[in-house]
Amino acid sequence: NLGEPVCELELATIPASDPDILEKLKLCPALTGAQRDALNALLLSGATAYGDPSSWDLQTLQDLGPLVLALNQTMLGLVGKAAREDFRSSIAAAYLSQGRSQRGKSLILLRALAAASAAARPRLKHSSGRCESKLVTASNIEDIPYISAEELDLCLSSEVLIENLEAVLELPVTTESLRVLKKKVDEVYPSGIPEEQLRHLGQLSHLYTEQEISQWPVTSNDTLTALLSSSGELWEDSQVQQLFKRYLALGGSWTGPLLQEIGGEFLCKLQEEQIQQIPSGAIGTAGQLNISSCSQTKKELLYGKAREAFASLASTPGPYYCRIRPYLGGAPAEDLKDLANAGVTNMDQDTFLALNPQEFQKLSVTDVKNLLGKNLPELKKAEHEPWVVSWVQRQFQRELDCVLGIGLEGGLPDPTGTSPATATSSVTTPTTVTSMVTAATPVPTTPTTATSSVTTPTTATFSVTATIPVPTTPVTATSTVTATTPVPTTPASVTSIATVPTSPHPVTSANVTSVPTTLPTVPVT
Repeated sequence: NLGEPVCELELATIPASDPDILEKLKLCPALTGAQRDALNALLLSGATAYGDPSSWDLQTLQDLGPLVLALNQTMLGLVGKAAREDFRSSIAAAYLSQGRSQRGKSLILLRALAAASAAARPRLKHSSGRCESKLVTASNIEDIPYISAEELDLCLSSEVLIENLEAVLELPVTTESLRVLKKKVDEVYPSGIPEEQLRHLGQLSHLYTEQEISQWPVTSNDTLTALLSSSGELWEDSQVQQLFKRYLALGGSWTGPLLQEIGGEFLCKLQEEQIQQIPSGAIGTAGQLNISSCSQTKKELLYGKAREAFASLASTPGPYYCRIRPYLGGAPAEDLKDLANAGVTNMDQDTFLALNPQEFQKLSVTDVKNLLGKNLPELKKAEHEPWVVSWVQRQFQRELDCVLGIGLEGGLPDPTGTSPATATSSVTTPTTVTSMVTAATPVPTTPTTATSSVTTPTTATFSVTATIPVPTTPVTATSTVTATTPVPTTPASVTSIATVPTSPHPVTSANVTSVPTTLPTVPVT
């Protein structure tokens, strides 16, 4: 029994492990270099269920499963030629129906098998300049994956290649062989590859430099998409940018169908200046684009264009959200709050995790609840994401518990209370005083004993605060005085929460109309 996880075994541990170690190693997603070396040493000893490598056949190689990817050239060289060729044939036959990830693994195997076969054969004499094996023709082009790049150069004519270019480039050939094929194509078209042939370059296209791409006659959407779809994962950003630059320079234009055809992956490879040139109308008719691989700046540019494209739907939150959703990774907090208030999003986890982390920090607990809707439990699954942790630490724990109720921890403690009041009395006596004065001369100041100052404008309301007991009976007094000159400031200091009326101000040459009032006497300290 193993005392530690199989995939973490040290170099010296593998040979000494139990007989089932190889079957357990098949479950590991990847092996380290040291583990591969130990695996090859164990298999080379012949002390496994697979026996001596020289006795292996096609079935043995297939039974090794993912471990065959770890076999080195020495091990493969010990395998019989017939078994190697049968294995290569089986891989090539399945290649065209495989997905992108599996194709990558198949190519690794094919290259390793080709290298082992080449090492087992005597090297060709370059001085002969002649094909010393079977010539490649239209009837046997399927043999190309099984011959070395050196043989391919000597045994495949440029004429046969051009006549069968598309079929040849569908085969799982090595990078070295692809370079040979590129050289032969360029020899046929020294003045440049015609547009019709560009559409058939397939996986060969990514070997061309930006300078070479700048000379291509890419005038149609069909040519553009054919080039990208054939070996898209191998294109460098600079190559994609040059390709679109050439296409636009020759009269091409951004359209929704084109964007839909190339997809968000290539859209994200463009320069920011190129994205700015895309009209919002094209975004509006491009359908659902996955822009998750874009930089934050590019996401914001695309969101702005999408927001403009779908502006007419803003009054119908449901349809608007469905269209704008793929671009929300570039949305500012203000727009996210608007969507939250609309209450129709039920944002899925992928969209939520694609939001701009900096903008997410600006959302309230209620905003987040309304954005996620019925998908609120997804937030709990993402609680260890650094930007979710940061957001939680900004919120009050009580609000997280009461509003969300999904068990998020790490929020702020509840506030301990507000600042104490300055009054010692629990009774407030509201008093309203309105004073209007009309006078031709200044109104003298009426001094009082007060702790606060009150400014009396032409129309003024006086309010004074007290800290001693005040009668509980509300009093309302109104004094109406009309004056044409400013009323000076009346400093006052009283310690009870009460509004103290002003008595009629003596005036000179003024018409004053007053409403007399009677107020209770307020003791002053």
